[in-house]
Amino acid sequence: MPPAFSRIHCMIRAFIRLTALGAILSTALAAGLPLEKTFVGQKKFAQLMQRGYDAGWAGLPLGERVNNFALALRGTPYVNYTLELDDFIESPSVNMLGMDCWTLFETALAMGRLVALHPPPYSPKEMLSLIELDRYRNGRCTGKFDSRLHHLEQWLYDNESRGLVRNITPSLGGVSLHRNMSDMGGHPKLYRQLRADPSLVPEFIRIENELSQRGITYVPKAKVPRIESQLRNGDIVCIVSNWHGSYTSHVGLASRDKKGVLRFLHASKNYRKVVLDDRLSNYLNNFRTHAGIYVVRPLDLPRTAAR
Repeated sequence: MPPAFSRIHCMIRAFIRLTALGAILSTALAAGLPLEKTFVGQKKFAQLMQRGYDAGWAGLPLGERVNNFALALRGTPYVNYTLELDDFIESPSVNMLGMDCWTLFETALAMGRLVALHPPPYSPKEMLSLIELDRYRNGRCTGKFDSRLHHLEQWLYDNESRGLVRNITPSLGGVSLHRNMSDMGGHPKLYRQLRADPSLVPEFIRIENELSQRGITYVPKAKVPRIESQLRNGDIVCIVSNWHGSYTSHVGLASRDKKGVLRFLHASKNYRKVVLDDRLSNYLNNFRTHAGIYVVRPLDLPRTAAR
């Protein structure tokens, strides 16, 4: 057994004994869309997972695992709407051949968690189960569009309540912001599932009203240079926008280069691919619409997540 794997062997055995990973597969996975539709790029997935295991990434802290997988995904084309697979059936999905800003970080996060669970091979269904755990309310896809966590603020609150992430923004000197959200509930015709099933709209209005009242804590971009030293590889950096109707417009990962510069690793619309971009604070200053950031630190899977 490789040293990197043995360091976490006890945790792995306990997790597999509790779950066999199959225990967190949802009804949507079992009876929803076929695997060939919900998992694109299985060969690339297997190659990257093998590469990560062979390189000893399983023994690294989670943030380093996430950062390494995200860096390995550089050059992957930027493709939007990869989650919108059906008008009525919602299902966990993975696309290794094209991703947007959100699916980049959640893909890297799921791979970072998976590589530490056991040696190869790793199955697409295991990957989908970890995506489900992260992407859906209470970690369960019901097969309906409204079970997906569509807003980063909603995702943060839900995942933090289950011990999967930690919002470190208050410790960075963040300030409060409240805004009236009306993105999805106010513009349902922009979303194919809401057009297909208007009965879902009231639930999105309720969710956005709740998020408006809860508010967020963020670091204004003028203060980001002084807090960059406190960020770690693999931290999830949510870009707060000046736009009205929503809090955030983009998301990526903190990634420190060989010179120690904290850079923004993301799936970029401008570059049309996954890139390691400029220093984070410089990146923010390049866009007038960027108001600041909040930062979420991913955590290793708690055992209770598997029960």
